[in-house]
Amino acid sequence: MKQKALVILIAAIAAAGCGKEDILPSGVEGSTTYSVIDDEEDQIDSTSFDYTIKVTFSESGDAQVEGDKNGLVSVEGNKVTVNNTAFTDKVAYILTGSSSNGFFKTYSNNKQSFTLEDLTLTNPSGAAINNQGKKRCFVVLSGANTLKDGSTYDTPAEEDEKAAFFSEGQLIFSGTGSLKITASGNSALASDDYIRVTDEVSIDASSSAGHAIRGKDAVIVDGGILSAKATAAMKKGITSDSLVVFNGGKTTVTVSGGTAYDSEDADYKASAGVKADLVFVMQGGELTVSNSGQGGKGISCDGPAYFQGGITTINVTGTNYGSSSSGGGPGGGPRWASSSTTDSSKGAKGLKCDGNLYISAGSLTVTASNHEAIESKGNIEITGGTVYAQSKDDAINSAGEMVVKNGFVCAYSTGNDGLDANGNCYIEGGVVYAVCSGGAEVAVDANTEGGKKLYVSGGTIFALGGLERGSSLSQDCYSASSWNKNTWYSLTVGDIVYGFKTPSSGGTTLVVSGPTKPAVSSGVSFSDGEQIWNGMGIIGGEATGGSSVSLSSYSSSSSGGPGGRW
Repeated sequence: MKQKALVILIAAIAAAGCGKEDILPSGVEGSTTYSVIDDEEDQIDSTSFDYTIKVTFSESGDAQVEGDKNGLVSVEGNKVTVNNTAFTDKVAYILTGSSSNGFFKTYSNNKQSFTLEDLTLTNPSGAAINNQGKKRCFVVLSGANTLKDGSTYDTPAEEDEKAAFFSEGQLIFSGTGSLKITASGNSALASDDYIRVTDEVSIDASSSAGHAIRGKDAVIVDGGILSAKATAAMKKGITSDSLVVFNGGKTTVTVSGGTAYDSEDADYKASAGVKADLVFVMQGGELTVSNSGQGGKGISCDGPAYFQGGITTINVTGTNYGSSSSGGGPGGGPRWASSSTTDSSKGAKGLKCDGNLYISAGSLTVTASNHEAIESKGNIEITGGTVYAQSKDDAINSAGEMVVKNGFVCAYSTGNDGLDANGNCYIEGGVVYAVCSGGAEVAVDANTEGGKKLYVSGGTIFALGGLERGSSLSQDCYSASSWNKNTWYSLTVGDIVYGFKTPSSGGTTLVVSGPTKPAVSSGVSFSDGEQIWNGMGIIGGEATGGSSVSLSSYSSSSSGGPGGRW
């Protein structure tokens, strides 16, 4: 399947509705859904090039050209322009040397490849590399390469030039070399089609004016080491108008820009580490996202998001922001608000998706200092993986249904609910550790005021702060009237032992549940086992010492109260 067809498929998926019984649209479940991205045409070995042109840039003289048998290349100092629109030849270009006042620009109707071979190139008035061709462009990295743009762009009126390295067509990176792109006038790396990173390449893209990396149709990371940094207000580390997919590699995204007024949408907008306008997919590799910008997001998706593998770590430390005090727009500056008064849609959130959120495998760790750690404007379904969410607001929040069927889930809030569903909340399996702030909040919340319920029919639960009043508890739950702070607890269900480290504060009531009645001990030590949830949990360990905790039956009528919502 071609990439354009993939985008159409994803659009259909994003538009599909879903409910409790069919929370995953037909044909979507599992990583095989996205195997169509693995297009053979993106493999450079599948393309035969007709001949090679080598361009050597120079600080002391004009750029030198070798192998230009059809006279495609024009040179003005170190400003090199290629016009391959009158031929059908697929040309491979080797770019090497150094210039602080040059560029490489191509016009082509054919596939092409750029091998960057220890290239250092700066264009003070625009893109260092500018591909105006709309066919695939293979970029092979060899040695250490550096590209820079200028703070202002002198771009022809009829053309685009959106980045220090810009392409109208697809950019597919391969090789074993490195590329450092530093942008001060626009984005660092951009394609008006899609960007794909493979092999063992190392790419460091940073911009103080635009996005670090933008692929209009998609950004796909299959391998390599990728660093994306954006410091301008409202800009993104990695962004696509459609699809962002991580299949492998090691990606680090750092964003620090605050808010800015977007005149096109007549609203203030914040930055994001990763932004997908259609679908976000995490299938493999490592992804680390940090955002310190006011109102910024770690990962933001306008449609559904899928976590199906890999290791994802998100840390958002920015404060929230509110609306303009005079109605918005350049005439009135923003009313910078505290986290207690800000519009919830404009908070500094860790992971936010406007569609459904599906977590089935991998590790997902999200921390947010001032708003939700994980939020979905649709449904949330967790069927596997390890999830840790910590925030000052709700740790995990869904506007619709929330379902936990499997996996290890920790939702820790220091100022609100742990798990909070604005529809029904279903705990059917897995291991759930939920902590609320106390007072009127609960560890696991459902929208009782709206006629919804919390349903507990399975799983293992350790909840500090009680469960929503009126819950349907078809699996027996038990409670202890108090618990000790900063203490390791063991919870034994059958032959399985879990460890839970309590925080320094939280809701009053301790509620536990399991397929069989759990045994709980306080003040235990663990000699082995695997630590999870940022050190708040242990699985597979052996507990010793401590004292037994007395448990009493816990019913839905006793839900709420201190540490629970009335």
